[in-house]
Amino acid sequence: MGNVTLPRSRSLTVIAQDPSIRYQLGPKAGQIVTARIRVPAESLAPGPCGYRLHCIDYDATSDTYYDTAIPEDQDLYEEPVNGTDKEIARYNERLLTDPNFHCQNVYALMMQTLARFEFALGRRLAWGFGAGHQLKVAPHAFSEANAYYSEEDQALLFGYFNSVDTGENVFTCLSHDVIVHETTHALIDGLHTRYTDPSSPDQAAFHEGMADVVALLSIFALPTIPEVIIDNNFDPGSNLISVDAITPDALRKAIGGLADEVGAAISGVRGEPLRRSMELAPGPNYLAEAEFREPHRRGEILVAAMMNAFLHMWSERLEHLGEKRAGMLDRSKVVEEGADLASVLLTSSIRALDYCPPVDLSFNDYLSALLTADQEVRPGSDDRYRLRENVKKSFESYFIPPAAGTDANGMWQAPTADLHYERTHFEPMQRDSDEVFHFVWENRAKEQLDLDAQAYTQVESVRPCIRVGEDGFTLRETVAEYVQILKIHAGELPDLKLNKLPGIPDDKEIYLYGGGALIFDEYGHLKYHVYNRVCGDKQNDRLRYLNETGFFKGKSLRLKFSSLHRARAYPQIVPVEEGW
Repeated sequence: MGNVTLPRSRSLTVIAQDPSIRYQLGPKAGQIVTARIRVPAESLAPGPCGYRLHCIDYDATSDTYYDTAIPEDQDLYEEPVNGTDKEIARYNERLLTDPNFHCQNVYALMMQTLARFEFALGRRLAWGFGAGHQLKVAPHAFSEANAYYSEEDQALLFGYFNSVDTGENVFTCLSHDVIVHETTHALIDGLHTRYTDPSSPDQAAFHEGMADVVALLSIFALPTIPEVIIDNNFDPGSNLISVDAITPDALRKAIGGLADEVGAAISGVRGEPLRRSMELAPGPNYLAEAEFREPHRRGEILVAAMMNAFLHMWSERLEHLGEKRAGMLDRSKVVEEGADLASVLLTSSIRALDYCPPVDLSFNDYLSALLTADQEVRPGSDDRYRLRENVKKSFESYFIPPAAGTDANGMWQAPTADLHYERTHFEPMQRDSDEVFHFVWENRAKEQLDLDAQAYTQVESVRPCIRVGEDGFTLRETVAEYVQILKIHAGELPDLKLNKLPGIPDDKEIYLYGGGALIFDEYGHLKYHVYNRVCGDKQNDRLRYLNETGFFKGKSLRLKFSSLHRARAYPQIVPVEEGW
């Protein structure tokens, strides 16, 4: 037999947002909105079990095991063609009740999210637990209005519960939002393991905010969702849309309407991130308000800034489409532009994670990381979406300026110090943490990398990357991260030019953290050094926040996603402080 060429990808049907979202017009009226998405093709065992995910559909509440699988060569859940009302009702029922489809929905959306991250970052990604290649997935893990990533269990666990409104079971494994959100937690944990450590209010909020950003932009990157928004809000049934109707405020209102349609039960699991974030209009300094010191609420500011940028980009692009008729735009192009922009912004949002400091992250750091990462792949005139301008303007409208020390455009600046490369070798530096540490050691002086001489230093990761721009331009980089840890007594803080901690005994042991990301170009020269010093300006803010929230008196502030999401779903039962 001759060689058989195996396909690299395949299409699978998923629910586009949430089962409560239905087509309102045309031959599909009443049908759950679905989408066909591309995922990496692989040899699947029952479960499905692949090289990165292992679905184990065991329900611990009812002690039930579902023997599920996905055929490798077909999709059993394609929507009916010109279906009658009965066929549509039968199709909806099948999606809602078939355990095989539930597993397919979870598997496909998780694999697509993983593929998006790997494309954006230009390399394979590891899970955060470090031991093993496969993340376990339980689509019907327990009867509870919760879903979460568990590093300890090396798993994503999805609950189900009975709707108070309808009396029917609601499955979190059928929500696009929930699945992508939880997958993003697992991926960020693999990229930045210390982002779950106690730190600043921004870092505490970042995991939740970023997971919402990825989930929401993933939804809008499916053409079916912009199509539903347009059909439900602008000249239903028409192929033309008024230019005057497509404004940022009109789009914000339309998206808010989509949030209203999402079932109250399922959105309760996620704390209604879309609805509440869209309500945060630019202008007020939310970051300064006491309400937004709480991590869940603070994360919504990051979501609001990103979604506001998306809306302005979408509206702005429509201005340049050209009128099909006086004052009117082609509906299909409006939909296409929305999905395209969401995909572009999503890729840049993920790519920014490589340009962030590994500890004590602020929203300001993330903004500068996003601007820099996007500039590297789409420089100058290639930014036809004016993405960087819109994102910077949107963040600033929420009182999030670029990080200190960036250039006039808010981007990280190249190091100006004379660095020593003579005693290190770039070829092993692309994969060997010891060789990167050698480079760090040779350049540890204050006028070079500015490391703290008293702190313990460790290189935690080395990642060679190949990033591809829209024009096929290839950017080769190596991203290495190091951390510095300094153990001291509270009474020693003034000796390090840091503030004393009120109410904390001088003999209390505390840990100070610093660290940086080193981005090398394809020739082995340092392009960017994105770092926070152990005894830098941010350390006082971090220590004050930890002291105010009771960390030094024994309260755990490490992010625990099971508690975090339970607190978000049941704020009246679970105190917010216990959710993180």
